Amino acid sequence: MDISYKGANCVVIKDKTAVIIVDPTPNATVKDLQHPEAVVLATQPNFAPAEDTVPAFIIDMPGEYEHKDVSVQGIAAPAHLREDETAKDAVIYRLETMGVSIAVIGHTVAPLDDDTLEALGQINVLIIPVGGGGTLDAMDAASIVRQINPNYVIPTYYDDGQTKYEVPQDKLDKFEKEMGNSNIERASALKIKPGAIMPANITTYELTRTK
Repeated sequence: MDISYKGANCVVIKDKTAVIIVDPTPNATVKDLQHPEAVVLATQPNFAPAEDTVPAFIIDMPGEYEHKDVSVQGIAAPAHLREDETAKDAVIYRLETMGVSIAVIGHTVAPLDDDTLEALGQINVLIIPVGGGGTLDAMDAASIVRQINPNYVIPTYYDDGQTKYEVPQDKLDKFEKEMGNSNIERASALKIKPGAIMPANITTYELTRTK
Protein backbone atom coordinates (compact mmCIF):
# COMPACT_ATOMS: atom_id res chain seq x y z
CA MET A 1 0.00 0.00 0.00
CA ASP A 2 1.21 3.49 -0.90
CA ILE A 3 -0.27 6.69 0.56
CA SER A 4 0.77 9.97 -1.09
CA TYR A 5 -0.06 13.61 -0.34
CA LYS A 6 -1.47 15.92 -3.05
CA GLY A 7 -1.97 19.14 -1.09
CA ALA A 8 -4.82 20.54 1.03
CA ASN A 9 -6.69 17.56 2.58
CA CYS A 10 -6.12 15.40 -0.50
CA VAL A 11 -4.29 12.09 -0.29
CA VAL A 12 -4.27 9.10 -2.62
CA ILE A 13 -4.22 5.55 -1.23
CA LYS A 14 -3.20 2.78 -3.63
CA ASP A 15 -2.95 -0.95 -3.17
CA LYS A 16 -3.22 -3.98 -5.42
CA THR A 17 -6.98 -3.67 -5.84
CA ALA A 18 -7.97 -0.08 -5.08
CA VAL A 19 -7.30 3.60 -5.72
CA ILE A 20 -8.84 5.78 -3.00
CA ILE A 21 -8.82 9.58 -3.30
CA VAL A 22 -9.62 11.82 -0.33
CA ASP A 23 -11.03 15.34 -0.82
CA PRO A 24 -9.93 16.15 -4.40
CA THR A 25 -10.65 19.88 -4.09
CA PRO A 26 -9.77 22.31 -6.96
CA ASN A 27 -6.36 23.19 -5.49
CA ALA A 28 -5.45 19.51 -5.19
CA THR A 29 -6.72 17.83 -8.33
CA VAL A 30 -5.21 14.45 -9.19
CA LYS A 31 -5.00 12.42 -12.39
CA ASP A 32 -6.19 9.34 -10.50
CA LEU A 33 -9.72 10.79 -10.58
CA GLN A 34 -10.01 9.38 -14.11
CA HIS A 35 -9.17 5.86 -12.95
CA PRO A 36 -12.28 3.74 -13.67
CA GLU A 37 -11.94 1.83 -10.39
CA ALA A 38 -11.23 4.83 -8.14
CA VAL A 39 -13.14 5.51 -4.93
CA VAL A 40 -13.51 9.15 -3.84
CA LEU A 41 -14.11 10.02 -0.19
CA ALA A 42 -15.39 13.56 0.41
CA THR A 43 -15.40 14.74 4.02
CA GLN A 44 -17.96 17.40 3.01
CA PRO A 45 -20.33 17.22 0.01
CA ASN A 46 -18.80 20.32 -1.61
CA PHE A 47 -15.42 18.53 -1.80
CA ALA A 48 -16.82 15.82 -4.08
CA PRO A 49 -16.40 16.11 -7.86
CA ALA A 50 -19.53 16.21 -10.00
CA GLU A 51 -20.60 12.65 -10.78
CA ASP A 52 -20.74 13.31 -14.53
CA THR A 53 -17.10 14.49 -14.63
CA VAL A 54 -15.31 11.40 -13.31
CA PRO A 55 -15.86 7.63 -13.54
CA ALA A 56 -14.99 7.17 -9.84
CA PHE A 57 -17.31 5.76 -7.16
CA ILE A 58 -18.07 8.81 -4.98
CA ILE A 59 -18.89 8.67 -1.27
CA ASP A 60 -19.87 11.91 0.47
CA MET A 61 -22.41 10.84 3.10
CA PRO A 62 -22.50 8.75 6.28
CA GLY A 63 -23.22 5.08 5.82
CA GLU A 64 -21.58 1.73 5.09
CA TYR A 65 -20.13 0.96 1.67
CA GLU A 66 -18.26 -1.87 -0.07
CA HIS A 67 -16.43 -1.34 -3.35
CA LYS A 68 -13.58 -3.31 -4.96
CA ASP A 69 -12.55 -5.06 -1.71
CA VAL A 70 -12.61 -1.73 0.15
CA SER A 71 -14.85 -1.45 3.20
CA VAL A 72 -15.87 2.11 4.09
CA GLN A 73 -17.86 3.46 7.03
CA GLY A 74 -18.90 7.11 6.94
CA ILE A 75 -19.58 8.68 10.35
CA ALA A 76 -21.54 11.94 10.68
CA ALA A 77 -19.51 14.70 12.34
CA PRO A 78 -19.88 18.43 13.08
CA ALA A 79 -18.29 20.73 10.50
CA HIS A 80 -15.69 23.21 11.76
CA LEU A 81 -16.69 26.90 11.90
CA ARG A 82 -20.28 26.25 10.88
CA GLU A 83 -22.84 28.44 12.64
CA ASP A 84 -24.37 25.29 14.13
CA GLU A 85 -21.47 22.94 14.93
CA THR A 86 -23.94 20.35 16.26
CA ALA A 87 -25.53 19.86 12.83
CA LYS A 88 -23.01 17.17 11.77
CA ASP A 89 -22.59 18.33 8.17
CA ALA A 90 -19.19 16.67 7.79
CA VAL A 91 -18.16 13.03 7.46
CA ILE A 92 -15.34 11.10 9.14
CA TYR A 93 -14.35 7.87 7.41
CA ARG A 94 -13.09 4.53 8.57
CA LEU A 95 -11.89 2.27 5.78
CA GLU A 96 -10.19 -1.07 5.55
CA THR A 97 -8.19 -2.40 2.65
CA MET A 98 -5.44 -5.03 2.49
CA GLY A 99 -5.79 -5.57 6.25
CA VAL A 100 -4.98 -1.93 7.11
CA SER A 101 -7.48 0.30 8.94
CA ILE A 102 -7.44 3.98 7.98
CA ALA A 103 -9.30 6.94 9.48
CA VAL A 104 -9.88 10.11 7.48
CA ILE A 105 -10.65 13.29 9.39
CA GLY A 106 -11.83 16.46 7.63
CA HIS A 107 -12.76 19.94 8.82
CA THR A 108 -14.44 18.85 12.04
CA VAL A 109 -14.10 19.85 15.69
CA ALA A 110 -12.17 18.50 18.66
CA PRO A 111 -12.49 16.44 20.74
CA LEU A 112 -14.24 13.52 19.04
CA ASP A 113 -17.17 12.17 21.02
CA ASP A 114 -17.29 8.66 22.48
CA ASP A 115 -19.68 7.34 19.80
CA THR A 116 -17.31 8.43 17.02
CA LEU A 117 -14.30 6.90 18.75
CA GLU A 118 -16.18 3.63 19.23
CA ALA A 119 -17.20 3.59 15.55
CA LEU A 120 -13.60 4.19 14.47
CA GLY A 121 -12.17 1.45 16.66
CA GLN A 122 -8.50 0.52 16.29
CA ILE A 123 -6.80 2.56 13.56
CA ASN A 124 -3.45 1.94 11.88
CA VAL A 125 -3.25 5.14 9.79
CA LEU A 126 -4.85 8.50 10.66
CA ILE A 127 -5.15 11.25 8.03
CA ILE A 128 -5.92 14.61 9.62
CA PRO A 129 -5.73 18.38 8.82
CA VAL A 130 -3.50 20.40 11.15
CA GLY A 131 -3.04 23.91 9.76
CA GLY A 132 -5.77 25.94 11.47
CA GLY A 133 -7.33 28.78 9.48
CA GLY A 134 -10.69 27.16 8.85
CA THR A 135 -9.77 23.66 9.97
CA LEU A 136 -8.25 21.89 12.96
CA ASP A 137 -5.24 23.69 14.37
CA ALA A 138 -2.12 21.95 15.66
CA MET A 139 -3.36 21.67 19.24
CA ASP A 140 -6.81 20.27 18.38
CA ALA A 141 -5.37 17.92 15.77
CA ALA A 142 -2.85 16.58 18.27
CA SER A 143 -5.62 16.01 20.80
CA ILE A 144 -7.57 13.91 18.27
CA VAL A 145 -4.43 11.95 17.40
CA ARG A 146 -4.02 11.07 21.05
CA GLN A 147 -7.68 10.07 21.32
CA ILE A 148 -7.40 7.67 18.37
CA ASN A 149 -3.80 6.53 19.09
CA PRO A 150 -2.96 5.27 15.59
CA ASN A 151 0.31 3.66 14.49
CA TYR A 152 0.86 6.31 11.80
CA VAL A 153 -0.47 9.86 11.42
CA ILE A 154 -0.39 11.73 8.10
CA PRO A 155 -0.91 15.49 8.63
CA THR A 156 -2.63 17.43 5.86
CA TYR A 157 -3.95 20.93 5.13
CA TYR A 158 -0.96 22.98 6.25
CA ASP A 159 1.42 25.45 4.63
CA ASP A 160 3.53 23.16 2.45
CA GLY A 161 4.96 26.01 0.37
CA GLN A 162 3.07 24.87 -2.75
CA THR A 163 -0.65 24.69 -2.09
CA LYS A 164 -2.61 27.94 -2.32
CA TYR A 165 -5.23 28.49 0.37
CA GLU A 166 -7.91 31.14 0.75
CA VAL A 167 -6.95 31.42 4.43
CA PRO A 168 -3.29 31.21 5.55
CA GLN A 169 -2.31 27.92 7.21
CA ASP A 170 0.32 27.16 9.83
CA LYS A 171 3.46 25.27 8.87
CA LEU A 172 3.79 21.64 9.85
CA ASP A 173 6.41 22.22 12.53
CA LYS A 174 3.73 23.64 14.81
CA PHE A 175 1.87 20.32 14.79
CA GLU A 176 5.08 18.35 15.16
CA LYS A 177 5.94 20.41 18.23
CA GLU A 178 2.50 19.61 19.70
CA MET A 179 3.28 15.92 19.12
CA GLY A 180 6.60 16.29 20.95
CA ASN A 181 8.89 16.43 17.89
CA SER A 182 9.46 12.68 18.15
CA ASN A 183 8.98 9.73 15.79
CA ILE A 184 8.89 11.85 12.62
CA GLU A 185 9.56 10.32 9.21
CA ARG A 186 9.87 12.27 5.97
CA ALA A 187 9.20 10.58 2.64
CA SER A 188 7.37 10.90 -0.68
CA ALA A 189 4.88 8.23 0.40
CA LEU A 190 3.95 6.01 3.32
CA LYS A 191 4.49 2.45 2.15
CA ILE A 192 2.98 -0.44 4.11
CA LYS A 193 3.67 -4.01 3.03
CA PRO A 194 1.07 -6.75 3.62
CA GLY A 195 1.51 -8.20 7.10
CA ALA A 196 3.92 -5.45 8.14
CA ILE A 197 4.52 -4.94 11.85
CA MET A 198 3.13 -1.56 12.90
CA PRO A 199 5.18 0.78 15.10
CA ALA A 200 4.28 0.65 18.79
CA ASN A 201 4.48 4.44 19.15
CA ILE A 202 2.68 7.03 17.02
CA THR A 203 4.83 7.88 14.00
CA THR A 204 4.17 11.11 12.09
CA TYR A 205 4.77 10.88 8.35
CA GLU A 206 5.59 14.21 6.72
CA LEU A 207 4.86 13.47 3.08
CA THR A 208 6.31 15.57 0.26
CA ARG A 209 3.51 16.92 -1.89
CA THR A 210 3.34 15.16 -5.27
CA LYS A 211 1.21 15.88 -8.34
